[in-house]
Amino acid sequence: MHIDFHDQTNEVNESYIDMIQRLISFAAQQEKITEEAEISINFVDNREIQIINRNYRQIDRPTDVISFALEEEGEGEVKIIGEDMPLILGDIVISVDMAKEQADEYNHSLERELGFLALHGFLHLLGYDHMNDADEKTMLSRQEELLNAFGLSRE
Repeated sequence: MHIDFHDQTNEVNESYIDMIQRLISFAAQQEKITEEAEISINFVDNREIQIINRNYRQIDRPTDVISFALEEEGEGEVKIIGEDMPLILGDIVISVDMAKEQADEYNHSLERELGFLALHGFLHLLGYDHMNDADEKTMLSRQEELLNAFGLSRE
């Protein structure tokens, strides 16, 4: 899996990037996603994610993670035809400010929180959602299963 990282905050060190790369690659393998698939992960501050949240979700406040899936077919869209097209799953945007706040709030490491948010965003790109109780249970259960199997538990 190819992951293109962009850190607008200059606060995400190489060890966090490496861990997220390994975690998302592990999750992709477990979800049977081709190794040629591509995503981008963008680290921003609360101000930037609030702008994105307001513009795309009409919610004018910061959030922790937003995903933009590119492989979803919207109503009325035409399916792309072609076998040699790369599988570009989409973009994940993570607020580093919110990750730090939540790591403190949940009393775990920033590494665990960044991994949790990256994986949460990745699962959204794969079609997992939490719009209703059943879907939320499925997504959160799969998320926890992958985090634990990877070795990124809550401790």
